[in-house]
Parts: sequence; structure tokens; C-alpha cells
Amino acid sequence: MRRISRLTRVAVGVASLALAATACGGTSGESGDSDGGDDKGLAIAYDIGGKGDQSFNDAAYAGLQRAQKEFGYKTADIEPTDGETDADKEQRLTSLAKQGYNPVIGVGFAYGPAMKAVAAKYPDTTFGIVDSVVEGKNVASLVFAENEASYLAGVAAAKATKTKTVGFVGGVDVPLIHKFEAGYEQGVKDTDPKVKVLSQYLTQTAEEGGFSSPDKGKAAAEGQIEKKADVVYQAAGLSGQGVIEAAAKAKVWAIGVDSDQYKQEALAAYKDYILTSALKDINGAVFALAKSVEDDKPLTGTHTFDLKSDGVGLSDSNPKFAEVPGATDAVAKAKAGIIDGSIKVATE
Repeated sequence: MRRISRLTRVAVGVASLALAATACGGTSGESGDSDGGDDKGLAIAYDIGGKGDQSFNDAAYAGLQRAQKEFGYKTADIEPTDGETDADKEQRLTSLAKQGYNPVIGVGFAYGPAMKAVAAKYPDTTFGIVDSVVEGKNVASLVFAENEASYLAGVAAAKATKTKTVGFVGGVDVPLIHKFEAGYEQGVKDTDPKVKVLSQYLTQTAEEGGFSSPDKGKAAAEGQIEKKADVVYQAAGLSGQGVIEAAAKAKVWAIGVDSDQYKQEALAAYKDYILTSALKDINGAVFALAKSVEDDKPLTGTHTFDLKSDGVGLSDSNPKFAEVPGATDAVAKAKAGIIDGSIKVATE
């Protein structure tokens, strides 16, 4: 645990070998040597939305790039397909393990059932899963205190709003995203009880596109902005890009998620309206697991990344954040309170 904490303190705030297409689909880029040797390292299987979401999946990819650069081995990353089943995910993880990649990481809670099945069949491979707990002697569960980072986002939103109305857009109505909403709403209310929070989930299931449909995110944000929300926080994966676009178009604040979205090149046209981002150091967690395997001391069990270990946080990259009256001091005070235990953040 000390190893992870040390790595995440360094990593937070910073923000492949070609795979043959299988029935579960997806491709990966090539990195490292191409001699076909046995020196295969980290492989990641993306969540819905895939690489290029400027958020959750891209944070995992940053960890893969970091491991490839430091260890000089072959890495692989493979995309999901629309409407896929647990069997498809199981086949994807099996393919990576068969090819000799180690560790193999499933990015997202949806990999839970597949990982439990595959890890048992490949006891010599270390597996990792982000945002879910899977029991297994060779599985590392990498989970985050999203509610804590979201609380800080709520504090910032309450300080930034002029209409006393803010919004939350969740990608899919599932317990993980409830954590984002709960922390955000509590942070808002603890800062200013008079501020109203509008909440909306895009879909009931991931298969309906809640994490992969910018058009849905844009429509939801537009609806909240019409109801006077002038700060909108999104926890919606690729769909969140639509939320940010809508906020920028209306010249109100958006709050990003997982990665520092102010720094994402694909969102550069909207960056002036990205007030801050609630960070999850997925980059650092992915790298930490890769390093533990490289050091022949593979991590297993559940590892929680929270404010105390700098595994989550709030970005201040946008210079305009410092211009919001009282925001910097309020966020710092809230962070200290969460770390020392005087503030207990809800999870639902």
C-alpha cells in the first residue's frame, strides 16, 4: 500500500502490439519492439467509449504509455464494441493473457464478471480492474474515492454559481456514478444550502450509450442550462464532451471528470469554460500495478485511491479558477477536512 501511495503522490495532477481482431472486436496500436519476443508487459482493455474519450479511458492509456516508456516492453490496448456481452469481455481478456501480457487490466466495473472467470484460468498472470472489486489471488482491484473529489467539485460549483443553480449529468444510473453525484451535491449544500442541484442520468444501462453519446450529454446539459444552471458537472465518459460543448456554447461553467479536461487537446475549443476537473489518478494506479509486476512484487487485493493518498483531487489548471471569489480557500479547507476526518462524504 505504501508503494501505491508514493506513486500516486507523484502521478496525480499530471495527467502496442497490434492485436488480431477477434469476435469481440477492437484493435490496438503498436509500441515497443516488434521482434515478436516474450518481453510483453502491460495490456489494457478499454471501457465503453474507448480511447479518445479525453477522460476515463485516456487516463488509463496515459498509465500504459508511461509503463511502456519506463520499462521498454510491448504493451497492448484494445477497444470494446457496441452492445457487447460479458462473454465478449471474457474473450478479450483471455486473448491478452494467452498472448503473454502481464499485467492485464480491465478499465471499468463492467469487466467484473469476465475478470473473475479469466483470472482463475490464468493464475500466473496478474490482473487489475479499475472501479470494481473482484476477489482473486492474482487480481488487484483499483478503486477510487470519487465522492471525495466530487465533494471538492461541489464546493467549487457553489462558489462559482451566480444563479444559485448548478447541474450534474451522470452517464449511467449505477452505484459508481451515484458516488459522484452524492459527493457533488453534499459539497454544494455544505458550501451554500441555498444552491439548487439539478441531476440527470443519461441512460439506465451502459448498453444504451450513457457513457458513449456526446449528443445525449449535450442535450441534458442544454436542458439544465435552460433551467438556469450556470455550472454543470459531468461524470459521463465520452458523453461528457457534449456537456462541455453545451456549457461553452452557453458561456457557463463546465466541470470535467477523471482527467484534467482543461488540458485535453480535443477539448481546446472549450477550455476557457472548463472551470476545473474532479481527478482520478487512473494513470498512476495503472502504472503502479505495472511497476509492481515488473518488480516481481505484484499487487493484489483492494487498493483505494483517496484524497489522503492524492489518488483523487481537483485541478486548478484554468487560471480563471483562482478568480472565483473564495473558491481556492474553500476547496483547500474542504480537502483538509476530508483528510482529517472532520468531513464525512456520502457515497449515495
